[in-house]
Amino acid sequence: MISVAICGATGRMGRMLIHALQDHSELRIGGALASSSSSHLGSDVGLVAGCGAIGVIVTHEVPAALNGTAVAIDFSTPTSTMELLDPCVDRGIGMVVGTTGFTDLQQSSIQSASQHIPVLQAPNMSVGVNVSLKMLELATKALGNEFDVEIHELHHRNKVDSPSGTALQMGQAIAHARESDLHEVASFGREGIVGERVHGEIGFHSSRGGDVVGEHTVTFAGIGERIELTHRSASRSIFAAGALRGSVFIARKAAAGMSGLYDMSQVLGLP
Repeated sequence: MISVAICGATGRMGRMLIHALQDHSELRIGGALASSSSSHLGSDVGLVAGCGAIGVIVTHEVPAALNGTAVAIDFSTPTSTMELLDPCVDRGIGMVVGTTGFTDLQQSSIQSASQHIPVLQAPNMSVGVNVSLKMLELATKALGNEFDVEIHELHHRNKVDSPSGTALQMGQAIAHARESDLHEVASFGREGIVGERVHGEIGFHSSRGGDVVGEHTVTFAGIGERIELTHRSASRSIFAAGALRGSVFIARKAAAGMSGLYDMSQVLGLP
């Protein structure tokens, strides 16, 4: 069995991962990391997740959480992710990173770590979302630059970053297919007299409310026709399933002594 550490173990995704691990045929939980301010420190993480005691205690000490594990699954915060990089590199532990909202400098640190260990980084680990990314790439190449692109995303009221990492990933896929730089063509919301739409720009719009897990709609608006591609997430269990699938992938890379920065398309074997 492959032992994994859950980083952000007492959060919503952490608890979902713990549930998903209970019946997994290849993975088992070996460590549970939470912030130093967590009220669950010292508790059995299985009890915290509501699935019964499993003998793994929640800790805020990174070395203790990583001890004996092959993969660290990280759904925490950008700051916490940065604190994981060096310990994982020192121990040869692969990483599965689902955290979003990194600065350019933080992203550079992840890329540096991936030169020494295998790292799977995906803003959204849903199989459906990653298939959607491939569909967006194909649609963009077929439609060319004459269709205007707008990306709308809706998430729960507690989400702190905007646009979502998935929306940005969708924009990046479209920009890449157009051979353009997303930083140069992205437009984030509109207000006031902004003038006519700039040819080739990719618009982003974010909504927050309720307990919406996640919804993304990409609109290709042409003259006389419009295409919309929507992905709706009804449960965080889809992200957990993808993360565990990615963990097996990364564990095998680590066991083979391989490093690199991977995404879900490689996990899923998409062209």
